[in-house]
Amino acid sequence: MTKYRLRYFDARGWAEVSRQLFKLADVEFEDIRTTFEEWPAMKDSTPFGKLPLLEVDGKILVQSWAIARYLAKEFGSFLILFSFEKKTFPGYAGKNKWEEAWVDAIADQLKDYLLQEAKDYFMAVRFGGKPEEIEEKKQTVLIPARNRFFKFLVDKLKESGSGYLMPSGLTWADLLIAEHIFTMSKLWPQSTEGFQELEDLKTRVYSHPKLKEWIEKRPDTAF
Repeated sequence: MTKYRLRYFDARGWAEVSRQLFKLADVEFEDIRTTFEEWPAMKDSTPFGKLPLLEVDGKILVQSWAIARYLAKEFGSFLILFSFEKKTFPGYAGKNKWEEAWVDAIADQLKDYLLQEAKDYFMAVRFGGKPEEIEEKKQTVLIPARNRFFKFLVDKLKESGSGYLMPSGLTWADLLIAEHIFTMSKLWPQSTEGFQELEDLKTRVYSHPKLKEWIEKRPDTAF
């Protein structure tokens, strides 16, 4: 049996989508949560000096989206191989190359949104900006970026017709967006006003029979 070890910090962050993929596939893994005190001593031993890091039978893979993409594809083929039912299962990366490309595009745009377009707001929140500074960044930085990105996502949901972002159903892009909506609700409870479809997507994802228990029992962290 393949042995998986996923190392990250004690946070949802960039590793949560991969944790959820393990749960969806009913695949056991070691969820290693490195403390910030432990991290400096091991940082230089990682390929790029960052986490998450996935070990697969001792082999190492890094970069959050590369890990998620690998698991989303791997668990699809795993379930087809060991299923007694004669049906195809596309996994969680999309059913064809076009869907896979769009899943990647949505994941990449989420990172652009978080690390570039709305970066100043999230940095102010994370590093204890003054309330008036956070509010100013919310109005001038976050809301315009959110409106563009969320409108695109709602349009994609309507176009897909499946209740998820891709016509074939649940993919790791849905996990990412549901997780972002959850995080935003903790920072700003009104963050999905005018975008109920995304709140509904989060509810749909979090109600999945293989995710529900994990969502309810996972460690409660800020991010």
